[in-house]
Amino acid sequence: MHASERLAELGIDLPAVAAPVAAYVPATRAGGQILTSGQLPFVDGALSVTGKVGAEVSAEEAASAARIAALNAVAAAADVAGGVDLIRRVVKVVVFVASDPAFSGQPAVANGASLLLGEIFGEAGVHVRSAVGVAVLPLDSPVEVELVVEV
Repeated sequence: MHASERLAELGIDLPAVAAPVAAYVPATRAGGQILTSGQLPFVDGALSVTGKVGAEVSAEEAASAARIAALNAVAAAADVAGGVDLIRRVVKVVVFVASDPAFSGQPAVANGASLLLGEIFGEAGVHVRSAVGVAVLPLDSPVEVELVVEV
């Protein structure tokens, strides 16, 4: 099954590619790979949630935000690829989590992104991953997601 068919089956529409908030492009191709810039959990141009995970934002809310950010990253990669069905596989995912100092559940937050990629791409969505706790992210976002995909 193609990724576009899985998206339709899941009732998910790829969002428009989020406009950069600084001087960069959302995604670029390097040989047979597309690398995305860090994508935030924008929905219709606004962050879905703000704050630090473990303080103002629960781990569950952050996992949902990571899912949204990953979908935005897929949209950016698909835009450069010429369509989501031209993405052959997800290679690597990096999830940054703006964390309260006492919060150590970054892997569970990152699962929001990883599980979505599996839903969209099946076996081709299995990837290597880093889940990194950071002090702060742009616009006070709780998460930021980067992808490397093969085309």
